[in-house]
Amino acid sequence: MKHPYRIREIAAQSGLSPATVDRVLHRRGGVRASTVREVEQAIADLDRQQSQLRLGGRTFMIDVVVQAPARFSAGVRAALEAELPGLRPAVIRSRFHFLDSAGAGDLLAVLDKVGRAKSHGVILKAPDVPEIVAAVARLARQGVPVVTLVTDLPTSARAAYVGIDNRAAGATAAYLVQEWLAERAGDVLVVRGHGSFRGEDEREMGFRAEMRARAVGRRLLEVVDEEDRADAVHIGTREVLGGNPAVRAVYSMYAGAGGNAAVIDAFERAGRRYDVFVAHDLDGENTALLRQRRLSAVLHHDLRQDLRRACHVIMQARGALPGPVRSNPSAIQVITPHNAPPAEF
Repeated sequence: MKHPYRIREIAAQSGLSPATVDRVLHRRGGVRASTVREVEQAIADLDRQQSQLRLGGRTFMIDVVVQAPARFSAGVRAALEAELPGLRPAVIRSRFHFLDSAGAGDLLAVLDKVGRAKSHGVILKAPDVPEIVAAVARLARQGVPVVTLVTDLPTSARAAYVGIDNRAAGATAAYLVQEWLAERAGDVLVVRGHGSFRGEDEREMGFRAEMRARAVGRRLLEVVDEEDRADAVHIGTREVLGGNPAVRAVYSMYAGAGGNAAVIDAFERAGRRYDVFVAHDLDGENTALLRQRRLSAVLHHDLRQDLRRACHVIMQARGALPGPVRSNPSAIQVITPHNAPPAEF
């Protein structure tokens, strides 16, 4: 058996004597098949544990760069900090760069600064625009791996994407809306954020494609939150409702603070009801609305799992962990009032 370990290491791992291990390794005979399997298992265990030994005492400085509303950024910080103890024996130090502005200028400045700051890797949520793609290419040339979070930059030099398959998420929302409405007539209000985030674009494409396939006669009416302001969403929703008495469903695909509550309030003030409201992300606000049954379902993914995976990808890209560097979309969870966490979640 080929292996890089001393006989004493294998003996300690297997619980067998060094003499027995020596007989197995050199195929001297007189050894039971079960004993051979124990030695083989011990070598396999040592192989897996080598990655932990390589990580012992190593420190990785990771920069988290997020352009998003403040409540999402706060969720990213909390999720990563909750995961850090589980990433040991490696030590992950994180620097957070949160921007809520719509422009790319400040974001580009942060990415260029990160490139000069000896970062071991970047976790990035940013719009898919040429300037950002170019900045990711500069980081890659400097040897800094970039992992995109929640929304992808597929034409960039990023190492991998972590998050849900956004197109599949949009299609899932359409499936739920149509199953709820069934044969009843009615139009659908689609609420989205501003900017060039590919994640929302893909959600919308998936939603529209599935609705075209399943509900040919339904109109999709859009409200865009251009300024990350709940009052603007409220006004836009009231305008749509005022001119369209057949709106019976809502799909909200973005994470603006107070936006979903604003939509609900607009319906109430107009004296209107909806049959189904599907939203994204199980933050505190949406959890409360779900438990109050003002939302029908929330499409959720485990942000902690995404960030743990992002850290693993960076360590793989730097040769500290084995295995190929690749994107693995996280599971889409459908949360209803019956499996929602407590409101204080």
